[in-house]
Amino acid sequence: MKSPSTTGNPPKASQGLATKPVEERLQKLVDSALYCGGSATAQKIRNFLNGTWLGEPLHVVLTDVPVGAWTVAMVFDGLDFIRSRREFELAADTSIAIGLAGAIGAAATGVTDWSDVDPPARRIGLIHGLLNIGATALFTTSLLLRAKKSRTAGRISAALGYAVMSYAAHLGGTMVYEHRVGVDQTDGELFPEEFAAVLPESELLEGKPTRATHNGVPFLIVRRGNRLFAMAGTCSHFSGPLSEGKLVGDSIVCPYHSSRFALEDGHVLDGPAVHPQPCMEVRARNGQIEIREPRTGKTPASSNSTVS
Repeated sequence: MKSPSTTGNPPKASQGLATKPVEERLQKLVDSALYCGGSATAQKIRNFLNGTWLGEPLHVVLTDVPVGAWTVAMVFDGLDFIRSRREFELAADTSIAIGLAGAIGAAATGVTDWSDVDPPARRIGLIHGLLNIGATALFTTSLLLRAKKSRTAGRISAALGYAVMSYAAHLGGTMVYEHRVGVDQTDGELFPEEFAAVLPESELLEGKPTRATHNGVPFLIVRRGNRLFAMAGTCSHFSGPLSEGKLVGDSIVCPYHSSRFALEDGHVLDGPAVHPQPCMEVRARNGQIEIREPRTGKTPASSNSTVS
């Protein structure tokens, strides 16, 4: 599921897929293929590729393999050009091969992450991916040329691939640092240190995700039977409003990209989110729902209150 358009207006029903930007059309096809009609197995695979189990985007970890390996290859190519020694040739060729293996994992995780990226980072992500495909093709060509004893041509192809990869990495950095892709969107939000009233208790209905605010920061409040749950209302993945999400058992599903979080402690049950939702201590007092940030050393699971 995708977030609303950046203008805040839902797309017209008559708007056909062919009229949408090419990156949006491609993303919808990729997203549909990866979800496989809502298959539980497909979701588990997506969770693995997103890095839900790791607590960080797996793509960010795997990209270090080709970047590092191909940088080493450039160094040994330079040494081989200067000294022309067999061990330098072998080191450069091996480094390129390791980088190619790493690039496969980086590509698989990158495509999975990109399928849930919103504009304007979506187009940048597509260009980033295409450039990395080009860099991988150039390094593959380099390795084949080296195998045919055309080392000079192989070094030139590798150098071109490294240049393309470097610019692709720059775009990846732009996505993270400028558009906050893969960053915990709740980071930097200020939560009350002492119990503060955020909602009249009479407005909190059973089983209905409810939005509350404190100093402009949104929170999700949920009543389930005789228990209260409270967590940051901004989805850690792409800032979706969790109060507009769907309750599934004791979990909340984000309305933007279907990330699912446990109400009990905020941990991620289903991606694409990888960062847990911050949970609050919550209580009902004098007709008001009050929340505060958990005390140091207190587990999020113990922060939920029983309604008397």
